[in-house]
Amino acid sequence: MTRDYSEFLPPSTMGKKPQRPSPLETLGWQPFFAQQTSLEELAATPPARVVEVHRNALHVIGDGIDETLPPRPDATVGDWVLLERAHPNASRVLERKSLLKRRAPGTDRQVQLIAANIDTAFIVSSCNQDFNLARLERYVALAFDAEITPVIVLTKADLAVAPQGYVDAARAISDWVDVVLLDARGDQPRNKLVDWCKPGKTVAFLGSSGVGKSTLTNALAETHAIATQAIREDDAKGRHTTTRRELHLVPGGCLVLDTPGMRELQLTDAASGIDDVFTDLADLATRCRFSNCRHRTEPGCAVLGAVENGEVDVARLSRWRKLVAEEAFNSASLAERKTKDKAFGKMVREVKRHSKRKDWSRDQG
Repeated sequence: MTRDYSEFLPPSTMGKKPQRPSPLETLGWQPFFAQQTSLEELAATPPARVVEVHRNALHVIGDGIDETLPPRPDATVGDWVLLERAHPNASRVLERKSLLKRRAPGTDRQVQLIAANIDTAFIVSSCNQDFNLARLERYVALAFDAEITPVIVLTKADLAVAPQGYVDAARAISDWVDVVLLDARGDQPRNKLVDWCKPGKTVAFLGSSGVGKSTLTNALAETHAIATQAIREDDAKGRHTTTRRELHLVPGGCLVLDTPGMRELQLTDAASGIDDVFTDLADLATRCRFSNCRHRTEPGCAVLGAVENGEVDVARLSRWRKLVAEEAFNSASLAERKTKDKAFGKMVREVKRHSKRKDWSRDQG
């Protein structure tokens, strides 16, 4: 019997919306995804969401679907795919509402997909030596560029002598970012994060190891199923407990992504996100005398003028310069790699065509 997928299309195409969320809506299905398909395609290739990424498989679930697919470089946790059961590799990945990505560690200049279709990114830091403004700015820029709502969550407040200082420093990053101070244990995560954890929404905890991401996920899920470890007392560094990216459906209907701590977060193709974090500096840069001003020694530099007047903090300027230079280098490096890959592919195709012509000529002779 063919399943009726009409309820999974946008509300405008079907009369009244059901009172109870459908199985797919519980998994985060929205009109944005439904508009990319049709009833006929849904019946032939039902939608499923990637909830786990393993080295050798993708775990997808949907309405009556719980399967593993072969790994593929163009899919990541949070993606929606139209499942081709006969040919899983041919399953279509739907266009994403948002995508978190970074330059992969190493020297091969690849882009690593972190997660897709996230609504809110909880950027987690501890009120101890782990707190790092430059790292928080990177994560906020990453979220802004992906058009994801960033929220800074400060944990281990109960262990800090003066936690308000951490809050004030985090709030200075951007007027557009909420800052939440909490104890990751108990009811505070559920109570303080409830505004972002609505049914059908997908949230992600991002941050370094040991800041409490898994503890927060457990608190929202009202479980202790996800392993956690204490930080090292000598330097407040965390230990890796989460080893893969995985979506968890928690009470209340929210989906939570717990991610491994990232020691390296290299931004690429994120210039707009950096501008959003440093709006004051980006605006000042438009007033410089020279359009290619590097804001170091150039005459008529509005940014340096603001530093001299005490309007801009030198440390903030230094962090901005570093991010802008890094992003530009990474983006150029990746563009160069793509160009080389295209050129190599073209060369391979030419060789194959030439070889076929030789074989055809030989056969004709």
